[in-house]
Amino acid sequence: MAVLSQFAFTASATDSSATDDSLSEITVTATRTAVPLHDTLASTTVLTHQQIEAQQVLSVQDLFQGIAGVELSNNGGLGKASSVFLRGTNSDQVLVMIDGVRVGSATLGTTAFQYLPIDQIDRVEIVRGPLSSLYGSEAIGGVIQLFTQRPQHDGVALQADAAAGSHATSSIGASVDVAQGPWYYGLSASNLTSNGYPNCTGAPYVSPSSPGGGCYVFDTRPDGFHNVGTSAHLGYRPSRSFDVDALFLRSQGGERYAGSYTNHQSFAEQIEALTAHWSPVSALRLTAQAGQSRDDEIDTLDFVEPPGNLFDTIRNSASLQADWTIVARQILTVGSDAVHDSIVSDTVFPVTSRRVTGVFGEYQGRFGAEQFTLSARHDDNSQFGGKTTGSIAWGYHFTRDLRLVASYGTGFHAPSFNDLYFPYFGNPALQPETSRSVEVGLDEGGAATGWSLHAYQTRLHDLISYENALFIPENTDTARIRGVELRAHATDGPWAARLTGSWLDPRNLTPNSPVYDKLLARRARATGQLELAREWPWKLRSAVRVFASGPRFDDFANTQRLGGYTTVDVLLDYAPTKHWTIQAKVANLTDRRYATALYYPQDGRNYLVSVHYHPASLR
Repeated sequence: MAVLSQFAFTASATDSSATDDSLSEITVTATRTAVPLHDTLASTTVLTHQQIEAQQVLSVQDLFQGIAGVELSNNGGLGKASSVFLRGTNSDQVLVMIDGVRVGSATLGTTAFQYLPIDQIDRVEIVRGPLSSLYGSEAIGGVIQLFTQRPQHDGVALQADAAAGSHATSSIGASVDVAQGPWYYGLSASNLTSNGYPNCTGAPYVSPSSPGGGCYVFDTRPDGFHNVGTSAHLGYRPSRSFDVDALFLRSQGGERYAGSYTNHQSFAEQIEALTAHWSPVSALRLTAQAGQSRDDEIDTLDFVEPPGNLFDTIRNSASLQADWTIVARQILTVGSDAVHDSIVSDTVFPVTSRRVTGVFGEYQGRFGAEQFTLSARHDDNSQFGGKTTGSIAWGYHFTRDLRLVASYGTGFHAPSFNDLYFPYFGNPALQPETSRSVEVGLDEGGAATGWSLHAYQTRLHDLISYENALFIPENTDTARIRGVELRAHATDGPWAARLTGSWLDPRNLTPNSPVYDKLLARRARATGQLELAREWPWKLRSAVRVFASGPRFDDFANTQRLGGYTTVDVLLDYAPTKHWTIQAKVANLTDRRYATALYYPQDGRNYLVSVHYHPASLR
């Protein structure tokens, strides 16, 4: 019996509005159920394995560049601190999961995208808009879920790749997946190493008139990075109505950065999960999952550990979910999640663990030309108590391909351990940040062309700020984020074009605040990307990708301005045989100098050459 994947995969990136491939594409993140992408009312982008490979990137955060509604901030290259802003919300207001397991640091409240091994990632789903009514805390801006690979067919499937590029960068990886009868299993390993480049242009503190900034040290040495990724999975599917799957994923390595107090970080990111699905009758599907994620980090100065620099997070989670298809195109979902966070640190926290339980329900229905999705959730957190959120979305199909959508949703973000309990700077009286969002959009998609235009507004309340003289966090700030997202694609014979654009107005509207009406830090008001590709004879594909970003400010007072920039990438993809692919990329072709975080320059002109071996399954 062939092993069936939980998802259907296509050869290009798709989204819920540009539906050139979405008739066969399946998404699970937007509704916690497997539904066709074109039936999803939330703004969703799916990156398939083929699209990830075609991007020719070495990091997860670089994979997100050019996606509508997504902005990035990076502290100087591979392995350096990276933030992802979804629809202008803070990086800790985005929920990140791997195969259904929540990941991230409970102390910082964010996810270290820079440490996730891209060679182990097979698929990405990005859902924009509030999803706290399904997932609870963090999902104010949306949810990013990454999926690891599963075999598609019976037999043995082998894959291997290698790459080399600027700054003595090299990458190598391989995987094997076996499917035989009801069993399937696989192993994967990868190694990424780079000498990097000097990642900080900050200066030491001299005096109040010359306070320095960034890394506070003159250090011209390259700032390298290395990362070893491994994963394994084991599955058993005796029938179409039952399956169980076990996953292990680990990323471990270190990075060097310029600094006078610490200048090296060792890290380990690890995920373990056991997931089971059972359909006792055709209309009912039950899902149970138990998982653990770890985020371990320690900073050192020339490999000597100063005190107060060990921060480890252990997150244990479990969930139960029931999906009942009442009648065709009507699904009722109910479920419960439980999460237990604990931290280990050489910094003394008065509280080192917390428990969160949540119950949720969702209804999806289609009646003729109209669609509805309603969801609600209640979370109980041992640190701050209960929180209830909800959302409603509506869609109307004028034609098979033209659709109007509108939605309203509430969200919240629980304070992190640092916010609550960090010695001398925490405030245990903090309450969750909350949000209210509205969205309206028009989508049209077909086999050759498609476009969408969505406008949204999010109001954020009780935002955590540090504006008082004691630098103690308080729930004092208010913000309003308005935005417009444009997506379009077209194919004409051998030519293909894809366009994305985002306009953003993220403002602090805290009454009587010195930063009232200022733009939120590190968000550009306008970004866009145009990619033009052509398929040539001899199995050759070429593409030119132009990304443009307007200026942004690095501080909330809007005094430290980072200039806008435009980069040009040229990509080639050549398949001399059925099983081999050779790729080459020149990034930032014009050698544009720019930064997305003050004092931390991005790379100049750089190149990457890679080789991929992916034969068909071996019987």
